[in-house]
Amino acid sequence: MNDVRCSDASAAAGEPLAGTAVHVESWLLVELRGIWPRDVADALADGRPGTMGMRAWLESTPRSRLLFIRRPGAPDASLCAFVVRATTDHASVRRFGLDDLAELDALDLAGGGEPVDASLVLVCGHGTRDACCALRGSAVHAALAPHLPLEELWISSHQAGHRFAANVLLLPSGIQLGRLVPESAAAIVSTARRDTISVEHYRGRTAYPPRVQAADVAVRRATGLDGLRDLAFVSDDGAEVTLEARDGRSFAVTVDEVAGPRVPASCGAAPESQPVLSARVA
Repeated sequence: MNDVRCSDASAAAGEPLAGTAVHVESWLLVELRGIWPRDVADALADGRPGTMGMRAWLESTPRSRLLFIRRPGAPDASLCAFVVRATTDHASVRRFGLDDLAELDALDLAGGGEPVDASLVLVCGHGTRDACCALRGSAVHAALAPHLPLEELWISSHQAGHRFAANVLLLPSGIQLGRLVPESAAAIVSTARRDTISVEHYRGRTAYPPRVQAADVAVRRATGLDGLRDLAFVSDDGAEVTLEARDGRSFAVTVDEVAGPRVPASCGAAPESQPVLSARVA
């Protein structure tokens, strides 16, 4: 077993963040208190109340993902769930108040809920999945807490990419950030909540597949464009990704997968070469 923290090894090796965000367009966020299982799928398989509704929504919703959420220190009141649509042309958050998780089995998750005009900030703190998420995520969550409304800041289950901890996901924009530290987290997240991207911490936009994420980051680095909607995806022919800026400029980006540094994928794993998406703007 390797006793080096995966996030320390990744940062020390200079592993790029670009193109490492998950590719998800619809999210189901369910408030579940207590200790989460290592894999969210295990909770879905145990037959507890609410799992039938969660499974049905996931099976009927393309490119979807379930996250468990909780608010440390929140009053022990009723639970809630959110359904979030986070595509490039549709961003929405709908909230469902719950007296009990069993209500998820009967709710209309596809069309019900109360519209919420807010940006949700999710900090990965899934300690049963990876120690880096627990340690770094908890510290960043604590640093953000004085700056955000209680109902908008959450600890979440595994967002993918332990070694990029602390990971923060903003919804419905789909901005996924990595390697946040407590000292600068509030400023970076505040900027992202205004749909402005700090490229040094930008893993990608979750509405895009990894190749497009990598191209998006490369163009932003080359041009200084930092608004979420400053760039739009046009096409990907498998060799080049084409993006277009709001001012009409078009960018062709060659994207290749190459071998990256040898680092552990998670704490306790043996170091191995991690794939990296290399993007070059023509």
